[in-house]
Amino acid sequence: MEMKLELVVIPVSDIDAAIDFYVNKVGFNLDQDVKVNDDLRFIQLTPPGSACSIAFGKGIAEFGEGVTEKVQPGSVKGLQVVIDDAKKAREYLVSRGVDASEVQEFPWGNFTFFNDPDGNRWSYQQIVRK
Repeated sequence: MEMKLELVVIPVSDIDAAIDFYVNKVGFNLDQDVKVNDDLRFIQLTPPGSACSIAFGKGIAEFGEGVTEKVQPGSVKGLQVVIDDAKKAREYLVSRGVDASEVQEFPWGNFTFFNDPDGNRWSYQQIVRK
């Protein structure tokens, strides 16, 4: 059986501010922005070259049978995007107004870290093969 992770839901407090951040600052592609009704709006964005997208919107984080609790904006930590060059990725982010950390080197790769406007925590990882 083949399995593919293709969508991760990110809780945000301000949909339009999140779109601006992910598209205009981080450089994700806006795939969909669909307002189904007053209670449901679905936004999907994809990092360039990625097979996995993120989604957020109104009514999205609580969507699904049996879901009764609201996921809090900023509660997602540990999102990781693999990139070719952590230094260049950091320079790109900073040049677009993102508060990205200095590149940190670990035995499993080089990283730069940043938060979205709600505090959802991201890292860009450059895999270092030795």
